[in-house]
Amino acid sequence: MTNRRYAVVGAGHRSQMYVDAITGRYADRAELVAICEPNPVRAQYYMDRVVDAGLPAPAVYAPADLEGMIRAQRVDRVIVCARDDLHAELIVRSLDAGADVVVEKPLTIDAPSAAAIEEAIERTGREVVITFNYRYSPRNSALRQLIQDGTIGEVTSVDFSWVLDTKHGADYFRRWHREKVHSGGLLVHKASHHFDLVNWWIRSSPRRVFASGGLRFYGAENAAARGIGNRPERGTHDGADAFELDLRDDERLKALYLEAEQHDGYLRDRDVFAEGITIEDNLALVVDYDSGATLSYSLNAHSPWEGYRVAVNGTLGRAELEVIERGAVLADEGLHPVLDPSATHAGDSGSLRPEGERLIVQKHWEAAYEVPIVAAGDGGHGGGDELLLADVFEGPGDDPLARPADWRDGVRSISVGIAGNISLETGLPVNVAELGIRFLEAGTVASAEAVRS
Repeated sequence: MTNRRYAVVGAGHRSQMYVDAITGRYADRAELVAICEPNPVRAQYYMDRVVDAGLPAPAVYAPADLEGMIRAQRVDRVIVCARDDLHAELIVRSLDAGADVVVEKPLTIDAPSAAAIEEAIERTGREVVITFNYRYSPRNSALRQLIQDGTIGEVTSVDFSWVLDTKHGADYFRRWHREKVHSGGLLVHKASHHFDLVNWWIRSSPRRVFASGGLRFYGAENAAARGIGNRPERGTHDGADAFELDLRDDERLKALYLEAEQHDGYLRDRDVFAEGITIEDNLALVVDYDSGATLSYSLNAHSPWEGYRVAVNGTLGRAELEVIERGAVLADEGLHPVLDPSATHAGDSGSLRPEGERLIVQKHWEAAYEVPIVAAGDGGHGGGDELLLADVFEGPGDDPLARPADWRDGVRSISVGIAGNISLETGLPVNVAELGIRFLEAGTVASAEAVRS
């Protein structure tokens, strides 16, 4: 088998999943030939990881040399793990230089850049795969299966509530994600996962979005209103409290960020109650779908527990999925946050809120029953990450649940967040067909699955 030649663009925390997959399980069919990263310390971290796996060190390039890298290293596929607002430029440049693209969610953060990606795909005929790993989580696949089987009939509405706790949720307010110009806010960066799940579960496209929300917990104004006094600018210092992150406590974060900051000035551990936060921490949306279904969605980023609840109402009954990933954040745990969202939260830190997952179906005039959720194996998201990586590196097979995602799915997922951001600014509902992305325009918003079939 001829190895596909890969380059990773962006050598941050998330890149490790792909580097380890290429140098490990998929080393017989994939080769990491280049790393495109402006910070020499982060680039060296992954070069060392490749060499430690017994493989040749990849070449290192600066982002300005992306096209030259693709040509010189004969790159087949670029894996984009860079900051969200850089995705579109890197995708377009890679496509034009002759490489296919695998990109972390979100596809991009605004409508003009999404339109630019669409045009580049049409121009080049190349492939863009987006890695929606939540689709592969067994609990989410189980919900898709029962909806697809018609167990609850035609979907009429979805109620979806996602809560991020003060370990995980707070972390979005320490780093570049806290600036909407870089991340699109949580409606794009985080919730694109959630909107993709709904799009995929009900096999329909969003049509109109109305949003409300604001920054109500984190940030300097909220801290002052609650009487929180002066705080250190960053968490890496002696005497941290539960909302501070000390990079010295995590060897990987220390290597990737603390030891690298001298080269670019990027601080990974900023105070969550400082000035300069431009994203929201409380959000609510109403989304109308082409199918006639309506989604009511909420996101809270400072909850004392983490997980989500989704209820899908249909013409024959109702399905309810509850997932508790962490039952409580205790004071001593807050000093050492678990920052890898793909990690499985072990143990039960809240006895009245046991960690776990449950899928219940109740049809009209019948008693409720529980649907078994079978883990796919070890690893993040109940083994879902491994299933995703298999599709990325081996190629998708005949999946009856249609889990592999492409750029169309990426566009549909971010269209909700982009329209939501506009609605937050204007106070008005927003039609996604008016965002200026041809795929979403009237008459072309059919399911991405249907487009591909």
